[in-house]
Amino acid sequence: MDENSCRIYSGNIFTLEWYYDKKGKSVAKDFYSGESEDLQRKFLVLVKKMGDFGKIFDIKKFRYEEDGIYAFKPQPDRYLSFFTEGRKIIVTNGFRKTTEKLPKNEKDIALKYKQDYLERKSGGKKP
Repeated sequence: MDENSCRIYSGNIFTLEWYYDKKGKSVAKDFYSGESEDLQRKFLVLVKKMGDFGKIFDIKKFRYEEDGIYAFKPQPDRYLSFFTEGRKIIVTNGFRKTTEKLPKNEKDIALKYKQDYLERKSGGKKP
């Protein structure tokens, strides 16, 4: 995966992209690819809504999870993400929801990927 193949959707307000590491691997995209067409469609409906309108008003579908991390919430899955320069939303990781609260390890993964993304985009400087 690279800058050209990471795009999920380009809307009127935001462009949404998969996070990928230095080797081109995207755990979020891999999770998405393993889902059924129905579950993929649920996620893409939310992505399109966010890209085109810039907001999802239903906190059951999109929610701020603190520390600059947001969750797309197509039942029963979660996709964590963050906003960045250039009106972009970067989707870091996806997982199946099994508890009421956001698992700390999943949020930690999102924060780690956010840090990596920002450092690589700034040429290695810590944001």
